[in-house]
Amino acid sequence: MQQSSPWYPLSLAWSLIQRGWDADGKGPCVWDTFTHQGGERVFKNQTGDVACGSYTLWEEDLKCIKQLGLTHYRFSLSWSRLLPDGTTGFINQKGISYYNKIIDDLLANGVTPIVTLYHFDLPQALEDQGGWLSEAIIESFDKYARFCFSTFGDRVKQWITINEPNIFAVMAYEFGVFPPGVPHVGTKAYQAAHNLIKAHARSWHSYDSLFRKEQKGMVSLSIFAGWAEPAEPFSVSDQEAVKRAMAFQLDFFAKPIFIDGDYPEVVKSQVALMSKKQGYSSSRLPEFTEEEKRMIKGTADFFAVQYYTTRLVKNQENRKGELGLLQDVEVEVFSDPSWISLNWVCVVPWGIRKLLKYIKDTYNNPVIYITENGFPQGDPTSFDDTQRWEYFRQTFQELFKAIQLDKVNLQVYCAWSLLDNFEWNQGYNSRFGLFHVDFEDPARPRVPYTSAKEYAKIIRNNGLEGPP
Repeated sequence: MQQSSPWYPLSLAWSLIQRGWDADGKGPCVWDTFTHQGGERVFKNQTGDVACGSYTLWEEDLKCIKQLGLTHYRFSLSWSRLLPDGTTGFINQKGISYYNKIIDDLLANGVTPIVTLYHFDLPQALEDQGGWLSEAIIESFDKYARFCFSTFGDRVKQWITINEPNIFAVMAYEFGVFPPGVPHVGTKAYQAAHNLIKAHARSWHSYDSLFRKEQKGMVSLSIFAGWAEPAEPFSVSDQEAVKRAMAFQLDFFAKPIFIDGDYPEVVKSQVALMSKKQGYSSSRLPEFTEEEKRMIKGTADFFAVQYYTTRLVKNQENRKGELGLLQDVEVEVFSDPSWISLNWVCVVPWGIRKLLKYIKDTYNNPVIYITENGFPQGDPTSFDDTQRWEYFRQTFQELFKAIQLDKVNLQVYCAWSLLDNFEWNQGYNSRFGLFHVDFEDPARPRVPYTSAKEYAKIIRNNGLEGPP
């Protein structure tokens, strides 16, 4: 039985793989600074200085894209390659030429580009001025976005402003494992998230007022979301814990943008309650003004979500009033020991269907793009990842059920990712690519895993073949 649906693009964070970290006028970004400081902040002190070498090997990547037969391709711009100090005071023409070639080559080969403006790599010059903790970043990001819309928007029609703002805020400012690398438990992640939402909204309005009429494109942001399942299905307290977990993880960003410009009530009440217990004079969660709420509401043209895994959630009351984001949510999060675990990803294909149904029901049946989904390869020495492909296949079965049975309006699916690449603080230890990259070889050869060959078959057949 063939199950057809026209959504088989691929996703890759180009800022991770292109590197050439200081080539042709590129300015330093926070990840350059972070990895060069050493101190085992990244697996084996690895850096992304070269990564996949795509700054000089784009033609090889294009061959991989053509080999798969992709219809769409998502990649990220490097802010500091285009604007070395983060501002339009100095524009790097070589950076513009580089991305122009990528975009033009994709279009010439019938591949639609989906372009992400920001993928965790803030120009170091802006970090030195306060980064995402400073209100000034909102204006800086808006100017950068307008520059990109103006420069590339005649050809790029699908934009992602910010990649996984929820993951970035928590990893950078709650745990300090992403740059700038200093944890501020229970406080600064909320401040950064507040500015990320406003920066996204400002840039959406800039597109809407200055570019949409002529360019006719779409703009959204990509939110990370795992599915949360109650540890005890019939426990009322665990069911409530799941609601809080989804509110803090997904709805924290989605509700302001898609519904009413403000945070979920349970988020506001939880943080206010915990803040009071801890002796704060006001909530640690910043508030939007009424004007900001009006500015934020409705600033997305589609719902972009990134799913990798599911977790069990159990109610865990914060009786001692401990400080921290997880403590604000009052949950314990863990995985079922029966689930197959690949690095941090537990293989739970049915979770993606439940997540899509939740988005449909909560956000008025929006057009949905899955902008990332994937599994790491367990054995980096083997090109035969048949087992990993089976996880993809099971996931696709769940997506077909979501489309056909749940009537979810899923229009784009992006696998993560085209190539093995530098996976942030995990370095090269975690491999999500459909093409293997030998990081010990200066030539960085690309070799297809079995999953790449199977993925190409799906695109060619426009669907899986076999029982649902």
